[in-house]
Amino acid sequence: MTTALVTGGAGFIGSHVVDNLVDNLGFDVVVLDDLSGGFTENVNPRARFIQGSIVDHQLLDRLFDRFRFDYVYHLAAYAAEGLSHFIKRFNYTNNLLGSVNLINASVNYEVRCFTFTSSIAVYGTNQLPMREDLTPLPEDSYGIAKAAVELELKASHELFGLDYVVFRPHNVYGERQNLGDKYRNVIGIFMNRLMQGESLPIFGDGEQRRAFTYIKDIAPAIAAAPLEPAARNQLFNIGSDQHYSVNELALEVIAAMDIPGRLDHREARNEVKLAFSDHSKFQRVFPSAPSTPLSEGLRRMARWAKGSGIRQSREFEGIEIHKNLPPAWTAVVVDEPVGAGAAG
Repeated sequence: MTTALVTGGAGFIGSHVVDNLVDNLGFDVVVLDDLSGGFTENVNPRARFIQGSIVDHQLLDRLFDRFRFDYVYHLAAYAAEGLSHFIKRFNYTNNLLGSVNLINASVNYEVRCFTFTSSIAVYGTNQLPMREDLTPLPEDSYGIAKAAVELELKASHELFGLDYVVFRPHNVYGERQNLGDKYRNVIGIFMNRLMQGESLPIFGDGEQRRAFTYIKDIAPAIAAAPLEPAARNQLFNIGSDQHYSVNELALEVIAAMDIPGRLDHREARNEVKLAFSDHSKFQRVFPSAPSTPLSEGLRRMARWAKGSGIRQSREFEGIEIHKNLPPAWTAVVVDEPVGAGAAG
């Protein structure tokens, strides 16, 4: 049987990829997740769950030696772009060095293909729509780490023959998103706050534009990617073509939740104003991928969110730089947290 390792498989995107691998492709799947952002209830019952971190290279070597994975799907990351400026050491330890540990093991144990979820954060402020042939210009530590992993995969293919597929998703939402994370996943934040009768925080004027991607439109393609010859050693933007302002998004979420809401504009933060990408390359290789309208995807997520209930936000207890930290993110400084989280 084909074996696969999915890092971050208890998290949002990862758990949906696991479902496709197990239920649709019949893979034997091992999920590795440290549960810093994921939940055991997200893990497909037919997958084997191991709690641990990609930062632990000795654990990775034991797992690769034991299971001899055919494929690796690397979705574990702490995906908070804006916050990454203020947690650089944590960001690079988890999102870059942890990824290098996986690449090393994949080369040493002759993995057939390494599928990696990067981010459109690698583009920074760039020509729009963002295309795969543009030179990456990341503006935050999260995007820098993702771009570095992409380069490592390209170098590892050229030197060691490790095949790879890189996806650059953006603003993914849907069932199982961590509603209690106040640093990322704007739709989850909005829904969680609406259920608590709280206002919807918007940084700046709210005219930042993003395209929002429903999880079930992309998870099947990520799962099937290493089985598609035309995808090997390629990178793809993946997600929705339709973009919205954050103000428009907030109103759409209020409508989907059917709960009265109030927009709360706060001081602008350092972030890319306009970010949306071209998906023509992905659509050529994966022509059957679905495209769910935002209103429908939000309705589905809203039903799930109401059933799941309110999640309490946790402060990130390891801020490394406090200069220019947005007041909403201020937290008590304690020892730095350790471990790579599940992809959001």
